[in-house]
Amino acid sequence: MNKILVVDDDNDIRLLLNRFLSKNGYDVVCVAKGYDAIVYLKQNNPDLILCDYRLEDMNGKEFITKIKEINPDALIIIITGYSDVKDAVEVMRLGAFDYITKPLYPDEILLNIKKALSRKINSQAFPQKNVVSSLNIKTIEIDKEQYIVGESTEYATIIKQINLVAPTNYSVIIYGESGSGKEVIARQIHNNSKRATKPFIAIDCGALSKELAGSELFGHEKGAFTGALNQKIGNLEIANGGTVFLDEIGNLSYDIQVSLLRTVQERKIRRVGGIKNIELDIRIIVASNEKLWEAARAGKFREDLFHRFNEFSIDVPSLRDRKSDVMIFARHFLNLTNKELGKNIIGFHSDVEEILINYVWYGNLRELKNVIKRATLLSEGEFIEAKSLPFEINNFHKLQFEVPETHTNSIPENQILNKDTKIESLENKLKKANIDLNYEIILEALKQSNFNKSKAAKLLNVDRKTLYNKMNQYKEFNNEN
Repeated sequence: MNKILVVDDDNDIRLLLNRFLSKNGYDVVCVAKGYDAIVYLKQNNPDLILCDYRLEDMNGKEFITKIKEINPDALIIIITGYSDVKDAVEVMRLGAFDYITKPLYPDEILLNIKKALSRKINSQAFPQKNVVSSLNIKTIEIDKEQYIVGESTEYATIIKQINLVAPTNYSVIIYGESGSGKEVIARQIHNNSKRATKPFIAIDCGALSKELAGSELFGHEKGAFTGALNQKIGNLEIANGGTVFLDEIGNLSYDIQVSLLRTVQERKIRRVGGIKNIELDIRIIVASNEKLWEAARAGKFREDLFHRFNEFSIDVPSLRDRKSDVMIFARHFLNLTNKELGKNIIGFHSDVEEILINYVWYGNLRELKNVIKRATLLSEGEFIEAKSLPFEINNFHKLQFEVPETHTNSIPENQILNKDTKIESLENKLKKANIDLNYEIILEALKQSNFNKSKAAKLLNVDRKTLYNKMNQYKEFNNEN
């Protein structure tokens, strides 16, 4: 259960938020003063802080500055009145995740909280300023902040590319699979650039609905559309002077691509429903899991926008293509989870290391992190054992649907009464055993994915058609026999 700290000097607001958030499954702690919140945060680490901009003893700028001194990674959403919007934007530049304007609407609060917590969960927890070195983790320092790095030649190449492009103002395209650490690289580019002291705003374009994408990126004026009850500053404007990271850029609709092209060309934006252009000085880094030039040729992405972004590109190899990095990141995620759970697990059994290195990490760093978190939670000793790993990891070699060979020549001739019948019987048994095993694995994958066939197919590293064929094969074989 996620814990939320509510800081507001209005007793009615505190009661309202406490009741509403508790009803929606959150563990809520409420305080009235900024000082009380600081005392609480020195001993506790809530998942999110929801704070009014104007408190009795301090304003939002003072509050967020003090909180960031205690916990630089604190996730903060500011509640503000319409007249304080400019101050709220400044607070976001100091490190707040987002702001909500009064009057408060339950659905809007819930949406912002879920978005913030989702970003926290999905991020790769970089940078880390206090990395425990007990598990021999390598780091590099960029602008006094520590980043976990791999030791593979592929990652060494990426570090060189980062150092090369970061001091420039080039737009960058980062290509890589989901969960491979594209946002980490974007942050490294930003933190090693002249814009390092300015905002870094990451936007998941895949999570933006077609209806709200324009508002999220460019902002909107009050009354611009149904439900636009207040003015909203867009993320591009919030990032002014800094860097914007647009993840999965290919998911933006054609209309939004047109508006974005105009922004890139003119370095100006206009809020939805607005009549005034706003000067913009931002660096744009985009990421995609598909090649944008191929998407452009297929008519799914504007070619002129692709050329605007394609001043420099970085290809991030998947984790399965850099196996020497697996245990480095595994140890890092173990350190993080030890802190989170208050455990002191020393490391991994040698057989577990072998399993982790030889597994094909389809979900890349994100999947590895989730596996380590689960294994740490389940482990009772000083080392993580194989029994704490998920089914699909431990049984990965069985998930490849390889049909075993029928070594019929190994059967001694004098033991065969009817050679043809014996071989046919043996082959039939082997075939049935293999089909039964495949079906067991498919069934387990379906359970793991809550019986979502697309997810189960991805888990098994096969396409959806192959999954259906294997299931039909089982039914047909058992009907015949």
